[in-house]
Amino acid sequence: MKAAVIGAGLAGCEAAWQLNKYGVEVDLYEMKPIKRSPAHKSDNFAELVCSNSLKAQRLNSAAGLLKEEMLCFESICVCAAKKTSVPAGGALAVDRELFSKLITDRIKSAEKINVITKEVSSLPQADAVIIAAGPLASDSLSAEIKKLCGDSLFFYDAAAPIVSSDSIDMNCAFTQSRYGRGGDDYINCPMNREEYEAFYEAIINAESAELHSFDRKKDVYEGCMPIEVLASRGKDTMRYGPLKPVGLIDPRTGRRPWANLQLRSENSQGTMYNLVGFQTNLKFTEQKRVFSMFPALKNAEFLRYGVMHRNTFINSPELLNSDFSMRKNPDIFFAGQITGVEGYMESASSGILAGLNAARRLFGKNTVTLPETVMMGALSRYISDPSVKSFQPMGANFGVLPALENKIRDKSERYTALANRALNDLKRFKEENGI
Repeated sequence: MKAAVIGAGLAGCEAAWQLNKYGVEVDLYEMKPIKRSPAHKSDNFAELVCSNSLKAQRLNSAAGLLKEEMLCFESICVCAAKKTSVPAGGALAVDRELFSKLITDRIKSAEKINVITKEVSSLPQADAVIIAAGPLASDSLSAEIKKLCGDSLFFYDAAAPIVSSDSIDMNCAFTQSRYGRGGDDYINCPMNREEYEAFYEAIINAESAELHSFDRKKDVYEGCMPIEVLASRGKDTMRYGPLKPVGLIDPRTGRRPWANLQLRSENSQGTMYNLVGFQTNLKFTEQKRVFSMFPALKNAEFLRYGVMHRNTFINSPELLNSDFSMRKNPDIFFAGQITGVEGYMESASSGILAGLNAARRLFGKNTVTLPETVMMGALSRYISDPSVKSFQPMGANFGVLPALENKIRDKSERYTALANRALNDLKRFKEENGI
């Protein structure tokens, strides 16, 4: 009985660690140092390519809750991060060299893990395979993944921002579909002429994020115009594009708005809405400032900001089960950013669940999906939810969790309650399932 894990990034290391913990022989494939992606510099595993911050530590933050849940599974990454941390206020930041070296040493000394240094061009022979390729998977591995996924493999991420539904000011918005076709499927955020012109001036003068060299490719923007680029082509171009008001009547005025932004539900629970057509490369602070100029979004909580960069990921809602196995081939699992989870710890957490479930399958046990009230469970359910049609990668945020039975107005208290519920439910679930 043997498993193969492709890729020794954060997700691959977590997956191999879980398999090792449960006594499964693992071949861990990693192409470094023979070959590196344009972003990688070190020969060590679990290399942090961008920031050395793993985000907030406090429990009443989505990032802090996620790491606390991961510790319940003896996460190799979170344990290494705590041992190699550097001062960073309320965040968990690490000495990236020491962090990667510690994980590499632990993986290489694990009893059941056999590290194989080679570039994978075809899936290895094993009883279970976990593909933990990062966003910059090699061409040969990408070709192999494309054979498995067909047209459901994407090579860049052009995502619009997502806001929490309960932060939208419905006194300044209305629900309606264009020309009355369908139900009230969209939340509409109207602007009058004065508001629109102020928004136009703000967006054409807003600051864009700097792209990495490996992101600067012509095909990154093919077929997905950034809203700020569209705006730069003329004052009314947005009003003939994503902000077109045609087919809509604002019930407050009885007239068509001068401009209108539509929000579309991002999940089946209706807790998250994305800004339709607002793919953007603006800095996150600029997105918050400029997009909050819509009256309905003046107090919006941004659960995810818009991004446009090279990113290899699959259409997971179409391809994956919530245990990270493929629907058409349950002996093949995916883990990491390629599944559409976004962020260092999110990627690592998916590796934990893929490794755990691969081990359970190999031992003839049912695979598990964590409760939707648990951050790890909510993310795995989001990336495998067939109702998610315009799939965008997602990081940990409290918007993916179901609301509390008793509404709490204070945000800090509400988040604390959500975190406590998550950890209690996770503890109970592990006990009931012998994990």
